[in-house]
Amino acid sequence: MTHTAELIAVGTELLLGNICNTDAQMISQTLSGLGINVYYHTVVGDNPARVRAAVEVAKGRADIIITTGGLGPTCDDLTKQVLAASFGKRLVFDERSAERIRAYFAERLPHRQMTENNLQQAMLPEGCTVLDNDWGTAPGCAFEAEGVRVIMLPGPPRECRAMLQYRVVPYLREMADGVIASRTLKLFGIGESAMEAQLRDQMLAMTNPTLAPYAKEGECELRITAKAATEAEAQAMLDPVEAGLREQFGDLVYGVDVSSLEERVSQLLRAQGKTLATAESCTGGLAAKRMTDLAGASEIFRGGVVCYATDVKRDLLGVPEEVLERYGAVSAETARALAEGARRVLGSDFALSITGVAGPDPDDRGNPVGLVYLALADGQQVWVKEAHLGQSRERVRTSAVHTAFDLLRRRLTGLPVLG
Repeated sequence: MTHTAELIAVGTELLLGNICNTDAQMISQTLSGLGINVYYHTVVGDNPARVRAAVEVAKGRADIIITTGGLGPTCDDLTKQVLAASFGKRLVFDERSAERIRAYFAERLPHRQMTENNLQQAMLPEGCTVLDNDWGTAPGCAFEAEGVRVIMLPGPPRECRAMLQYRVVPYLREMADGVIASRTLKLFGIGESAMEAQLRDQMLAMTNPTLAPYAKEGECELRITAKAATEAEAQAMLDPVEAGLREQFGDLVYGVDVSSLEERVSQLLRAQGKTLATAESCTGGLAAKRMTDLAGASEIFRGGVVCYATDVKRDLLGVPEEVLERYGAVSAETARALAEGARRVLGSDFALSITGVAGPDPDDRGNPVGLVYLALADGQQVWVKEAHLGQSRERVRTSAVHTAFDLLRRRLTGLPVLG
């Protein structure tokens, strides 16, 4: 049976734009991996009548409703009350949840007095499955009524993410009639429309497994999902589809079930016992940030230099004055010298450099917005790539970092670096 979910985010702060609804993105991605369709996202303020109206609509078009937010101790935390009333359930006091709330304050917030209204969070729909919250005070809960599964999660993203992974996913797997497995192929160097055009007929013809494309900033994903009686059978169904896609897209596929190009680069560097350094101008340290966002980056990342000013390029990384005067800061020659300088100064096996015009205006030599030069040095050879990455400042910076990491990915896997 195919399940359809609707996500209802409760919180006036979401409607006002004070915070972003990152919970919805995270939950949708997780449900997609479980083979559950998400057709609607709803955001509603802290108003009982409007929340109930949103629930009534969702009941008519989804068999799984997942709410986020409104489970806290204050008067505007009304999700449980409204959901319970919508499905004809009473709220009852759950002593076990109350004890967990008291323990949370005693152990983690010993200097803060627990006010009595915090125990409001222990009022839960009768007969529900309690989803323990080890990351906050408000428990989640789940119940089935009127042919609909209802799951309520806290709103803070840190709590919601952990609850989703450790409470909701196991709960949803138990209700599945069979096993759903998925793999996500990550591609760099092809646009979503070009990828979809190549796969359209194939995707339309597939029923189990299924294939779905996704576009992310600067890269694309292909998710294969299969359903079978056992995990082994589902995985076996994925194998030939993955093999066919790898053959079709070749070295554009940089990994399977990895989060990003930098994660793939990190894996390769670690496996080969190599290190990386960066020299960045127009990207302002974004490549270094992306590397150091990864756990354990100190094993493979030596450091980065943000060489925004021309004299920093010259004095710190050793770009010759004559190169800067003749060719300018945005040039293949400067990118080459930056990569060699970063590798030498920071003592790494590899170095990446990025210099270009992120905008919003051309530079003083008339180089257009989006022109970027990237270089990779490995001590024996230097590869330089010229790229034209669009007009948006943010897109230029993000795409430049993706392109730089792909140069290194190709070098580490034995592919033509400039292929």
